[in-house]
Formats: sequence, structure tokens, C-alpha cells
Amino acid sequence: MLKNDLILRNPLRLMKNDETEDTLPEGEFGAVLARAGVGKTALLVQLSLNSLLKGQNVLHISLNDPVNKVNLWYEEVFKHIARQYAVNQADELWEALLPHRFIMTFRVEGFSAPKLEERLTDLSEQNIFTPQMIIIDGFPFDNANRTPLAELKTLVKKNGYRAWFTVRTHRDEEPDPSGITRQLSGVADLFEVIIQLQPDGKKIHINALKGREANSGETRLMLDPSTMLIINNK
Repeated sequence: MLKNDLILRNPLRLMKNDETEDTLPEGEFGAVLARAGVGKTALLVQLSLNSLLKGQNVLHISLNDPVNKVNLWYEEVFKHIARQYAVNQADELWEALLPHRFIMTFRVEGFSAPKLEERLTDLSEQNIFTPQMIIIDGFPFDNANRTPLAELKTLVKKNGYRAWFTVRTHRDEEPDPSGITRQLSGVADLFEVIIQLQPDGKKIHINALKGREANSGETRLMLDPSTMLIINNK
């Protein structure tokens, strides 16, 4: 019952067409755009935790940070959530979520769809882990060409995964007319959902550039700069 309560309280439900479906359906790509240090990883960890609360398996792939640093992100975000919603038996809940999460690291230059598929096949054949959602943190969009992403898209569609990417943007870059940054301009059609984190003074707005609206009526979503948790801004 506690898991369901947290899901219903989570502002992320406002990013969906209704409260029963996932923010990103099977076979689709989502991207979170922001400058360095604004909160991309924190937002994706919350998307991950929301799926974990539903009993879904999440594979978190980091191309920059070691496993212990990624795990620390999860622990810190979960602690903030537990405090915000006064979660009883938070330690027990945390332990219940861990079997549904798997952290995997790659060197940037060694990451590709075939290598990821090989690792996933090994995990699946040994009944160790089969993901439903994949987070790819640190993909080098600045130097990316279309082929590696298209191959990843094929892998995601074939297996019914949902994949979220972080995309690092730069302060002095001008977006295209639709608001999409240069890093995604040539591959935006591969992404069904694109979300931008936009700093505004002490506020960090969550803007939907493509796909499901991050709005519900007059309610908008933001990141709380002190906790990096998603909050409503009415």
C-alpha cells in the first residue's frame, strides 16, 4: 500500500496522459536536456524510482561515473523522498526496491548497441536481470552521429524496453525553432519525449519540448533546487 501511495503522490503522474500509464511507453526514447549541474541525473533517478515502486526492472547505464557514485545518487534522492512524504519503514522499502535495479558502467568509447545487447543477453540467460526501463547517462551527443542511436532504438523496440537519455547542453547555444538543442537536432525524430530543465533564478522549470505535456491545467512541474525533487508549481 505504501508503494501505491507514493506513486499517487508523485508529481510525475502529471507527465502522463492518465495515472495508469507510464511516462514513456515500450519501445520509445525519452531525453532530458540541461546544462551541467542543473539536475538531469536527479530527474532520471526519480523516473527510475517511480518505475521501481511499480515493481518494474530498471537498468541504469552510466558512461561517466562508477557504480558507487550512481548508487549514491539513488540513496540521496530516495532519502529526500522518504523525508518529504514521511515514509515509515523507509529502510525496508529501499531494500525491496534494490532487486529491481541494476547499475551497469561502460567506457564512452566502448558503448554500442551490440555490446549492450551482448551484456543484456548474458544477464537474461543466467536469470540475473531483464530490464523494462533503461537509463543511459552520459551518452556523447556532442560527437554523436545517427547510426549508434538508431541501432539503440532498434534494440529498444525489439525488446520492448523504454530508454531515457541525459543530454548535456551549453549556455551559449541557440536552439532550433522548436526549442530543440543542436545536440538533438539531427536525431530528434528518434525521440518521442524531450524534456528540458530550464533554470530561472532559484527555480528550475521542467518544460516538455516534445511528447507528453509536463502540465496539468495551471500546474507546472519544477525541480526543488535544495533537494532536486520534482514539485508542483501552481
